[in-house]
Amino acid sequence: MTITAIIIADSISAYGPRITTLQLRYPRFIHAEFMTHRAFSRNASSSRAIPVQKLIQDIIDDTAMPLHWGKNQPGMQAREEHDGLVDHTVFEPEVRPDVPDYLATVGTYSGGPVEAWDAARNWAIHAAEQFAAAGYHKQIVNRLLEPFSHINVVVTATDWENFFELRDHPDAQPEIQVLARAIKDAMAASVPDELPAGLWHLPYATFDEDLQTYADEHDMSLVDVALKVSVARCARVSYLTHDGRKTTVEEDVALHDKLVVAEPLHASPAEHQATPVQGRDRNFNGWRQYRSVLEQTA
Repeated sequence: MTITAIIIADSISAYGPRITTLQLRYPRFIHAEFMTHRAFSRNASSSRAIPVQKLIQDIIDDTAMPLHWGKNQPGMQAREEHDGLVDHTVFEPEVRPDVPDYLATVGTYSGGPVEAWDAARNWAIHAAEQFAAAGYHKQIVNRLLEPFSHINVVVTATDWENFFELRDHPDAQPEIQVLARAIKDAMAASVPDELPAGLWHLPYATFDEDLQTYADEHDMSLVDVALKVSVARCARVSYLTHDGRKTTVEEDVALHDKLVVAEPLHASPAEHQATPVQGRDRNFNGWRQYRSVLEQTA
């Protein structure tokens, strides 16, 4: 299981506030809790966009599961850890040698929570394979796999105190507590870049030769191209496509235009780019979002 926080961009303005963008990976089953924090701008990888076999391989290689196997008790917190045996189906290859190990089943056994959780995962994989074989779209098939999957999230914020107060706390669910500490540690180890007024906080965008060439060929400013590239990559939560290939500037600009120029408008990826201002803009303190600029000029 993986819970990670990586700094993508970190900036501070002459007006004082710091803005930080991180790429996170954590179990999808805590995503709803993370989404309750309205001070955050965020985009996340959608299981609707991930090929079924790629998601299956991902949950085999890195299964999301609880960090703390809490014993049942009244209330939302499970203070005491539990190791009770769980009846579950075991998958064994010799029963069905024509298919991978995780598809072969035999009998019911009792085992510890990790073993039983893996067995539940294997059942979900089996069901997903059958739905996929029957021709169902990945937006249906992958829902079966979500309890065992991770989610990749890009988050940008200026205000973190409430999140840390609530989530880095003994009453928080253990997995989101670990996530909060990972974010806190990443921010503590990072030195933000100082940005004067007029410059932009641009996650995933670098002013390289490809951007300059595109700007020259299309009579655009380098900043305008970088803004578009940043929006597209924040939407993907990556520099890469789902098949692991680095995107081109042309692809990024086209995705930007598809998201925030065409209709219907998908504006959330334009919330991660920001320029210094005094006061508040939307959910940011001391920074104005690119989304605000787009909506003002629309």
